[in-house]
Amino acid sequence: MIITEKINRKLEKLPISIQLEVLDFVEFVAQKAEKQNSSEENRQWTEFSLRQAMKGLENEELFEYTEADLKEKWR
Repeated sequence: MIITEKINRKLEKLPISIQLEVLDFVEFVAQKAEKQNSSEENRQWTEFSLRQAMKGLENEELFEYTEADLKEKWR
């Protein structure tokens, strides 16, 4: 017997008010799982974006820029 069948059999024996509580809990757990999946997906996209942005910079020499250099660049 699969898990959902076991849950359904037990759930059918409970009063409607308890069934509604179980439904509320299941919706809460589903929402929590969705948020975790979304967070993981966001983390993966962030890592991918950083890798793409840094591509080709591995061999770049590090230069120190002055405040004047930065002001000139962003005018």
